[in-house]
Amino acid sequence: MPAGARRAAVLGKPVAHSLSPVLHDAAYAALGIDWVYGVAEVDEAGLRGVVAALDGEWAGLSLTMPLKHVALEVADVVDPLAQVVGAVNTLIVQPGPGRGLLVGANTDVHGVVAALREAAGRADWRPHGAVVLGGGATAASTLAALAELGITSSLVLVRNPARAGALQRAAHRMGVDITLRRWTSAEQAADAVRAADVTVSTLPAHAGDDLGDHLAATAQGQGAGRVLLDVAYDPWPSRLAAGFTADGGAVAPGWAMLLHQAAEQVRLMTGRPAPVEAMRTALTDALARRGG
Repeated sequence: MPAGARRAAVLGKPVAHSLSPVLHDAAYAALGIDWVYGVAEVDEAGLRGVVAALDGEWAGLSLTMPLKHVALEVADVVDPLAQVVGAVNTLIVQPGPGRGLLVGANTDVHGVVAALREAAGRADWRPHGAVVLGGGATAASTLAALAELGITSSLVLVRNPARAGALQRAAHRMGVDITLRRWTSAEQAADAVRAADVTVSTLPAHAGDDLGDHLAATAQGQGAGRVLLDVAYDPWPSRLAAGFTADGGAVAPGWAMLLHQAAEQVRLMTGRPAPVEAMRTALTDALARRGG
């Protein structure tokens, strides 16, 4: 550790694939600070022990699945946005006696908003109807992001509505309305997507392939003004993104959300504006090396 340096890391399980080190290392280099960013595989049972071992050298932690819910329990203070969403993806160590206060935050919401606005090409973009594909933790952050964009009522398509209880509770806390509907076919999902200004897919890789193939096969090129964020970015472009583009819509890649949520983490941990373009270059270079 260089003198005066601080530590940060990404935790999760699995986590070896994470591109967070690429993003944070690029930010530190551009900012000219000698910080160290690591990677550790940690499950839900192990998070409390890791947090207890933090000291004043630590600036914060980035959290991926399956830690976003349990992190609510280990933070000393939880930011109101993270509390209402029900997910913490960032733990910030505030300077103070000993370890300092541990603050839980959610930067995924910022990442979704920034990625969608970037794809729309307008900072003042105000969509109306929205469709969310999937009902997990990222879907809850998506509802908060859509509310920030002015959408307080969304259609949510899920394979199994019985597993969407946490999302429904999060929507209630946020004061937004959702219509929960079982995903029955690619045709049904395509109709919903084409009727919305914005679609956010929180599905894992390949889960939206059939929908993308159907959009491509039935494309009429009338999707101008519609925007898709597909949070899966490996492989890229996904078949869902390709089908949406063939239908005339604009696509925000999942790596754009990753970029912007990491930039917000850098801002929160360092107290300085994140060097977004330096981080973007490092990320796209890393994806190119992976063949993405």
